[in-house]
Amino acid sequence: MQFSQNPDQQRARKVGRKSQSVVMMIACVALIVGGLGGRIAYLQLLEGTQNRQRAENNRVRLIAKMPERGRILDRKGRVLAGTRLTHSVYLWPLALKQTDWGKTLSKLSVILNVPEADIKKRLEREGYQSASLVKVARNISPQQITALAEASNELPGVQVDGETSREYIHGDLAVHVLGYTGELTDENYVKLRNEGYRLGDVIGKMGIEATYEKQLRGEGGGQQVEVDGTGQVVRVLKDKPSRSGKDITLTLDLDLQKAAAEALNGVTGSIVAIDPKNGAVLALVSNPGFDPNIFTRRVSQEMWNRLTSLNDPFLNRSLQTFPPASTFKIVTTVAAIESGKFTGDEVFQTYPSLTIAGTTFGEWNHAGFGPLGFPGAMANSSDTFFYQVAQEMGGAPIIDWSRRFGLGALTGIDLVDEVDPGLVPDAAWKLKHEKIAWSIGDTVNMSIGQGALLTSPLQVAMMFSVAANGGFKVKPHLLKDNEEAHNWREDLKLKPKTLEVLKEGLRGVIDYGTGNGLKGGAVTIAGKSGTAEDLGDGSHTWFGAYGPTEKPEIVVVAFGERTGGGGGSLMGPKAKQVVEAYFAIKNGTHQKSQNEKKKPAE
Repeated sequence: MQFSQNPDQQRARKVGRKSQSVVMMIACVALIVGGLGGRIAYLQLLEGTQNRQRAENNRVRLIAKMPERGRILDRKGRVLAGTRLTHSVYLWPLALKQTDWGKTLSKLSVILNVPEADIKKRLEREGYQSASLVKVARNISPQQITALAEASNELPGVQVDGETSREYIHGDLAVHVLGYTGELTDENYVKLRNEGYRLGDVIGKMGIEATYEKQLRGEGGGQQVEVDGTGQVVRVLKDKPSRSGKDITLTLDLDLQKAAAEALNGVTGSIVAIDPKNGAVLALVSNPGFDPNIFTRRVSQEMWNRLTSLNDPFLNRSLQTFPPASTFKIVTTVAAIESGKFTGDEVFQTYPSLTIAGTTFGEWNHAGFGPLGFPGAMANSSDTFFYQVAQEMGGAPIIDWSRRFGLGALTGIDLVDEVDPGLVPDAAWKLKHEKIAWSIGDTVNMSIGQGALLTSPLQVAMMFSVAANGGFKVKPHLLKDNEEAHNWREDLKLKPKTLEVLKEGLRGVIDYGTGNGLKGGAVTIAGKSGTAEDLGDGSHTWFGAYGPTEKPEIVVVAFGERTGGGGGSLMGPKAKQVVEAYFAIKNGTHQKSQNEKKKPAE
């Protein structure tokens, strides 16, 4: 017989089972909460810094603001290189996962006409986790701006911002002085990233732009901004204004630079004009040149091929060295009289040619000029006269005075492009490079500016300045700062007789000598021609001049590379044209060319 359980016992058992369930539930909750707490503690304590940084990067963007580049002005404050508003394209690396960038880069490549691989390389260089914008194109066209706006929904992570870009107001005028700016190369970036430069930044690549990069660049700034999920700026967290670069004023005169470019008139070569009192460069032209504005945006391979197919347009021929030919007779004359072996009053018979140590050296006119003194020999550029002088005094004084004039060494002009010091050969040089001893023939050749001797048009301008300023070697410079003459020149302490002979001979060149065709005009000038033999096609031609003869204010050297012909007939008129333009500008009577008249006023 079965008996039913006591109701109290049944109730106790049910209560016990309920208690067990509650305990189990509490235990589960405790485990879950404990696990979450542990995870939170782990994330906060052990990985807190890293995770906070990730979150910060997802909402904070760094926007670099490049400074406005300083202007480059001529001596009268006229703008040679300035800036204008342009637009650049940036990528925000954090906007997409690394694997999702393909479509964006492909679309962007088509619009910008830039290889997709180039854009990707720049993005990878910055890093896909970078919070900074990465510049991938600059100075884009209005058509590209429109295309990017229309395709914005297909271009996540792409941003277009306004900034300033370099503008060379007068195109290729003075390009070998001003230089140009271009994007940092990989090599530049490695060297300069610790100085605040970033990928996509521009830097001076040549000329004044490169020489005074630090002054012109200024100091970059930027913003740290908070963005929402769509990449829109919510607020500015930090703001550091950029500081514009400094303006630089040059010694160049814009009008004279134009006049010198017109005078050279497409001839391959150079014209240099300097103030003989202090070496200030008033004009410096090298031809051929190029328009530096093309480098304000990406240069295509086609454009680069077109540029490099020209006759080396990047070469500054004002600083390149060539045989100086008979312009060097200035140095030979000084060396002869200063050596004490000549008084300056000697007279020598000249000949069609002279045979020295078994070698025949000819006179340039193949006839000779009869008896001549130093001034007459300079005026007629007699080779056989200077052969005899060189024979008697030897090579040492010529070599010594060449170096005192600054030949065979960098002039020190403030252009990073000056790398060729030229050459003043001597016995040691000849033994090392030609494996034979110095001979009387080397001395004879050097006396008329031939042989291994090499000088630049700028060095030759320094040489003429010694005659023009009364015996001072000047240091050429382009920065118009502290132009007191005594800071820029060195007294060579020439004898009064030496200066007298030099000036008389250089005046004679114009009055009755090789530059007689230049006689007359509003300004009296003195000068010297030169025609240098070259192993290539055609000879190099020179003419140096200064004026006015009694109180010179300007020295001009005109040089033609492989032009053939004679220096007096080819380059003489060009040098005179620049001298006359200088005084016309000074007196307010300079007539602008038709091309200039068509341009709007500055």
